[in-house]
Amino acid sequence: MTRAKTSPLIATRYGFAAPTTSDNPVARSLQLYGEWAESETDLLSGVVTDGHHVVEVGGDHAAHTLWLAQAVGDAGAVHVIEPQRLPFQQLCANVALNQLANVHTHHAWPGASDGTKALSNESTRRMRLDELALPALHLLKVNLPDVLEDLLKGASTTMAEHHPLIYARLGGPANAEREVDAIKALGYRVWSHAPLLFNPENHAGATRNLFPGLLSCNIIAAHAEGGMEFDTLTEL
Repeated sequence: MTRAKTSPLIATRYGFAAPTTSDNPVARSLQLYGEWAESETDLLSGVVTDGHHVVEVGGDHAAHTLWLAQAVGDAGAVHVIEPQRLPFQQLCANVALNQLANVHTHHAWPGASDGTKALSNESTRRMRLDELALPALHLLKVNLPDVLEDLLKGASTTMAEHHPLIYARLGGPANAEREVDAIKALGYRVWSHAPLLFNPENHAGATRNLFPGLLSCNIIAAHAEGGMEFDTLTEL
């Protein structure tokens, strides 16, 4: 069998990434810009620090996992949940490539119940976030759309104990209002974060805009008891 020619490693802003045949927006952005949705890390860099514990839902080729691992340091921990097999393998490759000992990967579908879920003609186990029994949680970062409501149902104990910040990509118009309401029902305040996807100051210095006019439709939420404010953002 003839092996496919291997492309060079991708030098990203926060470490190396293995090449991928995927043509999704994250992969394209990493290949051309050496980064993905840098506006998210810009915002979160003010709230994530050494020793923090983070859960990231959706691997995104470890694009932000690399940064999170550096931000929380050796005293912190990053748990990444990725339901799809090939993206999970890509995530693990990039974690191993950068020797990120503080990153823990989980191949599962995050939700409200146990069992299995059919996904891309394969069966993936369901996982409740409460199963991790985390000693602390400072940030819940949700990269996958349309999982937030079920994810929160399976994380009731974790959310009640730790009141983490929530940063999430919202689903489409049909789901966004319900997702925001589900977060508010837990005692959170919610702000909109909708920056442009293209960063003119990207790591590679590329001027070509792959995402003209495209915005991220994200939110950041903080529990009301914490007193945190995001004055530059619009509260929902």
